[in-house]
Amino acid sequence: MTTETITPATAPVLSRGNRKQARRNTLIGWSFILPNFLGFLAFTLIPVLAAFALSFMEWDSFSAPKWVGLENFQRMLGSDSFWIALRNTLFYALGHVPLTMGLALALAMLLNRKLKGIGFFRVAIFFPYVTSLVAVAVVWNMLFSPETGPINQFLQTVGVANPPGWTSSSDWALPAVIITSVWRDMGYYMILYLAGLQAVPSELYEAAEVDGASAWQRFWNVTIPSLRPTTFFVLVMLTVSSFKVFDLIVVMTDGGPGRSTTVLSQLIYQEGIGEGKFGYSSAISLVLFLIVLTVTVLQFKIQQRGER
Repeated sequence: MTTETITPATAPVLSRGNRKQARRNTLIGWSFILPNFLGFLAFTLIPVLAAFALSFMEWDSFSAPKWVGLENFQRMLGSDSFWIALRNTLFYALGHVPLTMGLALALAMLLNRKLKGIGFFRVAIFFPYVTSLVAVAVVWNMLFSPETGPINQFLQTVGVANPPGWTSSSDWALPAVIITSVWRDMGYYMILYLAGLQAVPSELYEAAEVDGASAWQRFWNVTIPSLRPTTFFVLVMLTVSSFKVFDLIVVMTDGGPGRSTTVLSQLIYQEGIGEGKFGYSSAISLVLFLIVLTVTVLQFKIQQRGER
């Protein structure tokens, strides 16, 4: 058995027409990629790199940037506003993520049935996610009104003598925001869980039922493991969105009462756009980026360890 060695002299040579077609296909490919890449370059990559550089500078957008090294970070670590915003951000994330995941999964299992009119209920639960956030915030502020809101009126009806002040209370304002955000977001993540449930083979449930497994055992040993990829995706998405929450808090409480609902993204806006301290706000944004990156990497490590 002999083998033939291909040398540059014997290698097939593309004809002029083939080379022209190859160049044309390459240009067509770049024509699809380039607009999106230019948008990403102009509105994402360059601003991120600029923010990273500005975090080590002092700049008010009127004078030339001045290199200050780690001064912005030292100032940030010594600021009460930063630690309050960080605490509020963590509190919001710890409330928003598990509540949204739990309710989304429960709703998905409840609506994962072949019943007449089930599509209406799926759309009704998903609808708040596509509703104007301003409208959602205004309506929930009315519901949370301490004097005339239906929520406190209901609590008084069932025997609560002094219901919470909600958005007018420094202790209850952030829980009120969490409740609103969970109500708004759970429909979207319900759809993701619903897609994951419909991908679980029915044979697994039938085999577990034949083995005598109860409903809880089928849920814990079949549903949960089968939904692991979906749950991981939902967890990462919810974590990132929780750490960068901004618009809902601005509309509902504007960071108040006092600083009880001020989060890191709002502090970045206040220091940068409001006070013109772009270097200091960039330093805070860099710390927020590192926190989210660290949490996401840990989630990926835990997910990989669980798959082994």
